[in-house]
Amino acid sequence: MTLANPPKALIALVALILISGLMAIGAIDTEAGIPIFTMIVGYAIGNGMAAKAGVPVDPILKAKE
Repeated sequence: MTLANPPKALIALVALILISGLMAIGAIDTEAGIPIFTMIVGYAIGNGMAAKAGVPVDPILKAKE
């Protein structure tokens, strides 16, 4: 795998770090944080799967050429 879209990957990484931090300090409940966390990870995985299937997307990760 290679990084195909660094800005999109950076946004996802920062969002994951911030949600984790907010859950760690107790600013948001785990019941609220886990779905957001799952949505971000699912979005990143979904983009990679769509790119692998040949659907025109701008994925975060792509297969090495």
